[in-house]
Amino acid sequence: MQDSWQRVYVATNGIRLHVVQAGPADGPLLILLHGFPEFWYGWRHQIDALAEAGYYVWAPDQRGYNLSDKPSGISAYSLDTLVADIIGLIDAAGRQNAVIVGHDWGAAVAWWAAVTYPDRIERLTVLNVPHPVVMKQFASRNLGQMLRSWYIGFFQLPKLPEFLVQLNNWRFLKQALRSSRRGTFSREDIQHYQQAWAQTGASTAMINWYRAVLRSPMKRQPSVRVTVPTLIIWGAKDAFLKVEMAQLSLTLCDNGRLVYLENATHWVQHEEPDRVTALIMESESN
Repeated sequence: MQDSWQRVYVATNGIRLHVVQAGPADGPLLILLHGFPEFWYGWRHQIDALAEAGYYVWAPDQRGYNLSDKPSGISAYSLDTLVADIIGLIDAAGRQNAVIVGHDWGAAVAWWAAVTYPDRIERLTVLNVPHPVVMKQFASRNLGQMLRSWYIGFFQLPKLPEFLVQLNNWRFLKQALRSSRRGTFSREDIQHYQQAWAQTGASTAMINWYRAVLRSPMKRQPSVRVTVPTLIIWGAKDAFLKVEMAQLSLTLCDNGRLVYLENATHWVQHEEPDRVTALIMESESN
C-alpha cells in the first residue's frame, strides 16, 4: 500500500506473525488488532494518520490469518494464547507497554489482554465487540443475540464450515463484509480479502478461533474488571452483536468511555474511518 510501510515477520509465543509497521520507531507503540474475516488490511484507513500523529503503529495478521503462521489444532487458538501473541509483540518491540486497538475478534483479544496483563496495556480502544464475559453471559440468555450468533454454533462442526466459506468464490465471507453500508468495500478491497482467505490453511485456522472459544475456556482470573483507560466505539447498526452489550461492557471498566456511532454498522472503522481515527487519538487525553 504505502511505500513508507514496513512488512516484517516477528517471532512471538512460538510462532511468527506478519506485521505491517509505520511511524517513528521511537514513538508510543500502538497495536491494531483485526477481527474475522479480515487481516491487517482492515486498518488501512487508520495506519497513516496514526503514524503521522507520532505513533509507532504495528498492524499484525493475527495467528491463522493471511501471511502469519497457522498452527494446527483447535487449542492453538484459545483466547489466552491469542493474548500471549500480543504480549510477545510488545516484548519484541522492546517496550513495557502499548496502546491496543481491536475490532471484532481483535477487540476480544484486546479486552482479555487488558484483564490479564493490565501493566502491559497503556490504553485500550475496542470496536464493536463486548467484554468477553459480557458476550458469554448475554449470548447465553438473550434469544435475539443467540439468533444473531448462529454461525458460532455452525462453526463447531468439522470440515463443513470450511467447505461453506469457500463455496461460490467465498460468497459467505463476502456477504459478511457486505453487511456494511453500501459502497464500504470496493471490488479491489474484496480481491485483497480473497487473496488472504486463500492462503493455505487459513480457512481452518480462522474458524478454529470460534471452535476454541467454546472448547478452550479462558483461564479464571481474580477479577475480570478492566482497570486501564478504555474507549468503546460502537456502530449502533451492527447486524451481528446487539447494542445493549456495549453499555454492559462499560460497567466492567474502572475508567471507561462509550461512544456510539449511530449510522455505522459492525464495520465501523471502514465506514467512518476519520471519526474512528480521531477517537483513538482523542482517548489519549481523556
